[in-house]
Amino acid sequence: MLDRIDFEPVFFAPFVSSVMRVEPAWIDYNGHLNMAYYNVLFDRAVDEAFELLGCGADYVNEGYSTFTAEVHVRYLRELHEGDPVRVTCQLLDYDAKRMHYFEQLFHATEGWVSATSENMSLHVDMTAKKAAAFPAKVERALARMKASHAKLPVPEAVGRKIAMPEKR
Repeated sequence: MLDRIDFEPVFFAPFVSSVMRVEPAWIDYNGHLNMAYYNVLFDRAVDEAFELLGCGADYVNEGYSTFTAEVHVRYLRELHEGDPVRVTCQLLDYDAKRMHYFEQLFHATEGWVSATSENMSLHVDMTAKKAAAFPAKVERALARMKASHAKLPVPEAVGRKIAMPEKR
């Protein structure tokens, strides 16, 4: 029998999710992916990244979780029923209680970007129901992911705001 060895995760830059498909129930009356389900795809992908960081779905059993505090989604190109997609996730920064990351939703076989999502998540103590510092093991994983992702350029859409175009 092999001894169990705990391995540190490898943080590729950027993180790339598993392939997902646009589900039939997600198509709206315009014949394309409804805006709400872009967030479902982004959320499923970040759940995979959070598993690597040690703060995934089972983390709530340790009394902690992450909550989304702010999101800015840009819809760039339509997706349709059955389209295969992948999401990349780039950790931009973090502090004791927050993570700032950027996601891009790609058509998995054709390679074009369908949408982007810039996010701020809070680390939450589920008993106190308030923001709390990451435990050391998660902070170490965040540091390793950030070091890997720091080699990537900052996406041009980071920090964008919604505003009317300037008049000429």
